[in-house]
Amino acid sequence: MAQFPETELILTKENRVYHINLKAEDIADDVIVVGDQHRVAQISKFFSKIEFKTEHREFVTHTGIFNGKRVTVLSTGIGTDNIDIVVNELDAAVNINPETRTLNPVLRSLNIVRLGTSGALQADIPVNGIVVSSHGLGLDGLLNFYANWSKVCENDISEAFIQHTGWLPNLPYPYCVKASDQLLSKFKEGTHIGITATAPGFYGPQGRQIRLKAAMPDLNELLTDFRLGNHRITNFEMETSALYGLGKLLNHHCLTACVIIANRVRKEFTSDYAKSVEILIEESLQRLTA
Repeated sequence: MAQFPETELILTKENRVYHINLKAEDIADDVIVVGDQHRVAQISKFFSKIEFKTEHREFVTHTGIFNGKRVTVLSTGIGTDNIDIVVNELDAAVNINPETRTLNPVLRSLNIVRLGTSGALQADIPVNGIVVSSHGLGLDGLLNFYANWSKVCENDISEAFIQHTGWLPNLPYPYCVKASDQLLSKFKEGTHIGITATAPGFYGPQGRQIRLKAAMPDLNELLTDFRLGNHRITNFEMETSALYGLGKLLNHHCLTACVIIANRVRKEFTSDYAKSVEILIEESLQRLTA
């Protein structure tokens, strides 16, 4: 069996995958990923027991027990570039033998749930509500760097989006990937379901303008107005498309649930950010481990 060379799979002296500093035994089958490294402890405080902790750069990991089930919480930092590191390295940690550098004969499939904050793009989605992403619409271009990327994409949604927005030819192809059906079924009750647009930045890529003008200043309005059958774009964030795309290519189950801290249409912002995040954490832990 072919070996993965040192230049492609970077390991520490302890045979941990480099950036996330993890081995297979450190990682539960149910994994929660969060952007903010301080949010890891916010989640693990609900565990009845914490078995393992590590950190390297922005990647902080706690693995423990909730509702009698093993759960890993891992911080990713911001952006699809960091999701690229985390998903590839989680897969490598659980599916490649670090001693032989070869693929394991039996592959693990992880449940990876991203918990985050987001801005709503529809007026009827209230601040402090929870949006679950039925699809990740990638405005970031990351998945386009991988072979067979189009095989996991909902290209009808992408093509309709390109036509609706007059998508600029110099921008990356807006790939669209569906969430895990089995995870979506656990999270859909009492939440808002829709397409999440993933931007490669916080300012221009999300239509914000300070000193620099956006190439598509009406982007938010175009996102809000998009419809294809029952599909609409509910919110904006910076990680979901890459999580869904890489996860599906590697045969992991992925889902994003975000608490809405701002409604971009109504120009409203939450008055209690911390409480909103706590509600998201508690509800999500219960749903994931049910």
